[in-house]
Amino acid sequence: MTLAAPTVSVVIPVRDDAVPLAGCLDALAAQTRPADEIVVVDNASTDDSADVARAAGARVVFCGERGIPSAAAAGYDAATGELILRLDADSLPGPGWIAYMTAALSDPDVDAVTAGAVFHDGPPRGRRPMAWAFLGTYAAFAYPALGHAPLWGSNMAFRRTAWLAVRDEVHLDPELHDDLDLAFHLGEHHRIRIVPGRSQMRVSSRTVRPRRFAKSFSRGMGTVFAHWPREIPPLRWARRQRVGR
Repeated sequence: MTLAAPTVSVVIPVRDDAVPLAGCLDALAAQTRPADEIVVVDNASTDDSADVARAAGARVVFCGERGIPSAAAAGYDAATGELILRLDADSLPGPGWIAYMTAALSDPDVDAVTAGAVFHDGPPRGRRPMAWAFLGTYAAFAYPALGHAPLWGSNMAFRRTAWLAVRDEVHLDPELHDDLDLAFHLGEHHRIRIVPGRSQMRVSSRTVRPRRFAKSFSRGMGTVFAHWPREIPPLRWARRQRVGR
């Protein structure tokens, strides 16, 4: 007997990003494997982001507590799918993105996956190398702190059961990175895997603009320090070795 495919929810936090959100939703409408639901979390937008989402058939959830951590958590809580896929409002997934990410979670031993991307704007010749440099820097920073693969919020997926297992542990501080924080908590008892799905996702290069990059780095350091002293790398590595993950 063929098992039914798992249901899929796509979660998109948004705040004042109506124009890129429309492009993201158009790309999701063209998926070879459609989402069972798209949850757009309106993080107190002052533009028409919520109207754009509703017009595209997405379910809109309002989150008045500003910041991506709270908005993302509100979306995950609202999601009904067995698998939760996450991307940003300025992301442009390729038509095979949902199918690719759900296939990556077909391994029952894997609870969360993440993949890279290329930039869809900025100098054409620099889009791929800039994206690789950015993500390489993130991985080089995150791996030693975590002792395992990190998660990247612009292109990731996880089981709803995994989210529910750590829901009460995640930080909702707007000055922290929600994806790195989630990786800290999921990585303790769940397996995270990086998959080579870079070609399935394009994102905006505004992430690497100097001011934004400096802010992102500061938030990354803050996220790491928020888990100390219990999560000081040598202690975390030792615990992970004991449980054989």
